Amino acid sequence: MVVDKIRKISNSESKINKNTEASDKLIGKWVKCDSCKEILYKEDVKNNFSVCPNCSKHFRLSARRRIAQVIDEGTFCEINENMQTLDPLNFSGYIDKIKLLQEKTNIQEAIKTGTGKIDGMEVAIGVMDGNFMMGSMGSVVGEKISCLVDKAIEKKLPLILFCVSGGARMQEGIVSLMQMAKTSNSLAKLDDAGLLYISVLTDPTTGGVTASFAMLGDIILAEPDALIGFAGPRVIEQTMKQSLPEGFQKSEFLLEHGFVDKIVERKDMKNTLAQILKFHI
Repeated sequence: MVVDKIRKISNSESKINKNTEASDKLIGKWVKCDSCKEILYKEDVKNNFSVCPNCSKHFRLSARRRIAQVIDEGTFCEINENMQTLDPLNFSGYIDKIKLLQEKTNIQEAIKTGTGKIDGMEVAIGVMDGNFMMGSMGSVVGEKISCLVDKAIEKKLPLILFCVSGGARMQEGIVSLMQMAKTSNSLAKLDDAGLLYISVLTDPTTGGVTASFAMLGDIILAEPDALIGFAGPRVIEQTMKQSLPEGFQKSEFLLEHGFVDKIVERKDMKNTLAQILKFHI
């Protein structure tokens, strides 16, 4: 039985390397797939692009690992790494929670931005990380995206954003909602400059992120079975008092209805991005 395979790991195996993000550590040797319910060896999942080898369920990725999968080794140069999160509303406990998350995950905020190369072609890239407050968009996320767009315009680079988010960050109130307008305005400048913007939607992409920069790509890609929408299905059903179609707000449903250009499996993502970039050189 698979349960017999599971064993406790020693204290030495559970020690944290300070240079490794907590979201990427192997805490234990096994993981359960939420889709097929199979117990999987974590190293096998990791070596399979963090995709279930049994049912092809795409596990959520940290920004660091996502960058390692799509950017040529040794070419990623992060920008605005140490931009500090502020507390514009004096929200009780907010900064303490931010500091605790930073210490626990070794992640500074919900997005990493920088430049790098895909098959030798330089790009500006931003990757959201759901391990930090579920990728919620606050002022730092909006500012880092806007600065990344400025860098893309300055260097005449195509822009790629990997999106994963629960939406706007409630602890920053109207300031977080203003990031929707801010990022959209920045992307309008990118468009005026005639530069390519590729948006990649991963599970989940919801709320204010979906309502702004996530859906503004010249080309919109999505991973299989990703939840993509503004409000959640249950909220919509309760509001409309109607049952929703099967698969509603999944990437396959959005592809069928013209909101997504292509669904790309993780193992094919780098090659797909490279092909798109070559078409636009």
